[in-house]
Amino acid sequence: MTTVAEDGRTGSYEEFVAARSATLFRTAYLLAGSRPDAEDLLQVTLVKVYGGWSRVTRAASPEAYARRILVNAFVSSRRPARFTRERLVHTPPDDAVHDPDPDDRLDLWPLVRALPPRQRAVVVLRYYEGLSEREIAEELRIAPGTVKSTCSAALRSLRETMGERA
Repeated sequence: MTTVAEDGRTGSYEEFVAARSATLFRTAYLLAGSRPDAEDLLQVTLVKVYGGWSRVTRAASPEAYARRILVNAFVSSRRPARFTRERLVHTPPDDAVHDPDPDDRLDLWPLVRALPPRQRAVVVLRYYEGLSEREIAEELRIAPGTVKSTCSAALRSLRETMGERA
């Protein structure tokens, strides 16, 4: 699936995935907190990117467009569902496979994972991805002031929780 954008850029979905999937996976992992959840989140994102590939290639930054899809999918997945459907499987999952989780060594990371979805998204985009408040506001489609207040609330919550642990 090769396209030519209005500004003359040529690129295929496959090239985009090959070049940017590692970066998108890192963001997904930081948001989701576990490898399996990050893989699922990345897959959902890449399916949506594929479905809207013509819009993605017209964006000023296709990576930022895909990251916005990823963050929105994460926040949406954390909203309470009105109902859930059970999936029946023929064999139980293999629990014997255990990847060592590098965030087990970090003191702060479990506290970040406990934040509400929007606060976690703001913290990850700000402090792990290095985006500015303006860029985060664009990613999440919220006002810059909301980014500031959400970040402030997240940091206050982290400080309080760390104070309780000390």
